[in-house]
Amino acid sequence: MDTNLYLVGFMGTGKSTVGRQVARQMGFEFLDSDHEIERQQGQPVSQIFAEQGEAKFRALERKFIEHGHPAKKCIVSCGGGLVVPPGMLELLRSRGVVICMHAPIETILKRTMHATHRPLLQVEDPEQRLRELYAQREELYRRTGTMVLTDKRPLREIATHVLRVYRQEAASFGK
Repeated sequence: MDTNLYLVGFMGTGKSTVGRQVARQMGFEFLDSDHEIERQQGQPVSQIFAEQGEAKFRALERKFIEHGHPAKKCIVSCGGGLVVPPGMLELLRSRGVVICMHAPIETILKRTMHATHRPLLQVEDPEQRLRELYAQREELYRRTGTMVLTDKRPLREIATHVLRVYRQEAASFGK
């Protein structure tokens, strides 16, 4: 199987950590969409947001998914808001298997509260902002695909679960 795997979900749910682990196990390339956009643009996501706005950043995400990564044998950790714009989930599904990483808001708060690289949290009350975004996006994430809970489980167990789901869904991809 060489179908791409796209890990989606809210910030702090473990997409990159799990993605790296699964990529190692499968011998796939691992890419983080935010890091790739930073590399291509020569500036951090927070600076892109500040100088060019969220709409420009979302356009860069779309471009990355359409043309910025290998078509096969690749695991992509998608930025938390990547699936929000209309059509993005369908685009991901046309390119590979989509699995949603999920964790309760309390876990996400613990994992992200001290992050300085998350532009959507560079506000006066980051906890309030996180809760608002989570409430806005949770239903969308639930519709993206199979959800894998990343809370209170060892990385090895989460990676095994993701691999199992991937193999089941990749077997029927494109049919």
